[in-house]
Amino acid sequence: MKYRIALLVLLCVCQLSTGCVRRRMTVQTSPPGATVYVDDQEIGTTPVSTSFIYYGTRKIQVVKDGYETETVLHRMKAPWYQIPPLDFVSENLVPREIRDDRIVQIEMQPQQVIPTNELLDRAQQLRTSTVEGYSIPTPPTVPSSAPLPQPAGTAMPPAFQPEAPGATGVTPQPFFPPSN
Repeated sequence: MKYRIALLVLLCVCQLSTGCVRRRMTVQTSPPGATVYVDDQEIGTTPVSTSFIYYGTRKIQVVKDGYETETVLHRMKAPWYQIPPLDFVSENLVPREIRDDRIVQIEMQPQQVIPTNELLDRAQQLRTSTVEGYSIPTPPTVPSSAPLPQPAGTAMPPAFQPEAPGATGVTPQPFFPPSN
């Protein structure tokens, strides 16, 4: 009798541990060969695939020499079988593997090269405007000798409260006595 119960429990445990959802994201670029960063982590060169666990918005950045760097915030919405409480069933009770493959296609634009003469002219214009005084002036500051006002209801600590000379009956003495 104990043997049958143990066998039944073992079969139930095996049945419950058969479910699996495999999530995979593939990034493709036109042209291929760009370096891909997902959430600021390098994953490889396109076309490249990586597994992921959570759905949501991903920051995908592709970089390639001669092309503008493209940054995309790609939202991956969870399929219906991954919405709680259905996700428990698809993750644990379905006796086969469920695959969720996502493809992200990114078109890259050629990098615009600014001619050297135009770049030098713009730099010279910036230098000239700064020399002529077109920079943002800073407001004048005047040091004040008056003490800052204290907020109402706050008091200074006793060690720092100013006292009038002679208020305590003690006259201030110089730190170094005069020499004879």
